[in-house]
Amino acid sequence: MVARAFVATWVACLAVTGYAHAAGRPGPPLALERTIPLPGVSGRIDHLALDAKHQRLFVAELGAGSVEAIALASGKSLGRITGLREPQGLGYLPASDEIVVATGGDGMLRFYRASGLVLTASIKLGEDADNVRVDSQTGRVVVGYGEALAVVDPAARKVVRRVPLPAHPEAFQLQGDRVFVNLPNAGTVAVVDIAAGREAARWPNTGPQFNFPMAIDGAARRIAVVYRLPARLTLFDVGAGWVDQTLDTCGDSDDVYFDLARGRIYVTCGAGAVDVFAKGPSGYVHQERIPTRSGARTGLYSPQLDRLYVAARAGSGEPAAILIYRPG
Repeated sequence: MVARAFVATWVACLAVTGYAHAAGRPGPPLALERTIPLPGVSGRIDHLALDAKHQRLFVAELGAGSVEAIALASGKSLGRITGLREPQGLGYLPASDEIVVATGGDGMLRFYRASGLVLTASIKLGEDADNVRVDSQTGRVVVGYGEALAVVDPAARKVVRRVPLPAHPEAFQLQGDRVFVNLPNAGTVAVVDIAAGREAARWPNTGPQFNFPMAIDGAARRIAVVYRLPARLTLFDVGAGWVDQTLDTCGDSDDVYFDLARGRIYVTCGAGAVDVFAKGPSGYVHQERIPTRSGARTGLYSPQLDRLYVAARAGSGEPAAILIYRPG
């Protein structure tokens, strides 16, 4: 009798599950599709860069002093640049099929052929060369270092403008001649006029501190900034600088991205999660917290490939890896 009851219950559960799928009940907003191990990589992983056309992911393995190229189709390594002093910022230059690497330990910006990872040029910037952004309109490279931004002409291999700042720049975003810059040590978000070579405005932090990640939705005139203390996602109006919305989020965040096609925001956190926020009639709301790994705070979302890549450092008996999530 007990066995029959168990079988009956199991069949009923299957029927309910089948009905839920048939009824089109939505699945999670992000599903782990694949894990690509990074054997031999230890310590912190910093920024990522993507060549969407050739499906190559570049990984700044800061703790190991290396930058690795990964073929996303096969999951295999295409090579590794070694002997770097704190590789941090990365950028891909489609016009020349090169990557640029900013190294904080020696303040250099280096150019490498993306195929073969051969060094082609180097530029001395200054201490703590960090975040890199490639201007999709002009092809120029903007790098944060020391207490300044450097604008680099990749064809001429030279710095064409330096913009002083009151503190070290963390994440920043480009919009035409404007650059929005997180300055956590100055307690502010700076708006920089690149053409004029100076700050145009400052948006002071009012409460939360340590603003590191930033993303921009230019069409909606909105900047997303994530603070670490306390953990908050704040949305600013691009034009006026006022706060549109503030939401609680996961801890130790390092990257944030807009998924404009779905009206979402993804926040990747070292606390071991990705927070997903969905756009509603009156603003964004927290949709779901997707578990990742402790320390996996670096991410990259690609609209072209429609995937979220999260870098997980080695720990708890697991090797370092790239976790690939498919939005649903």
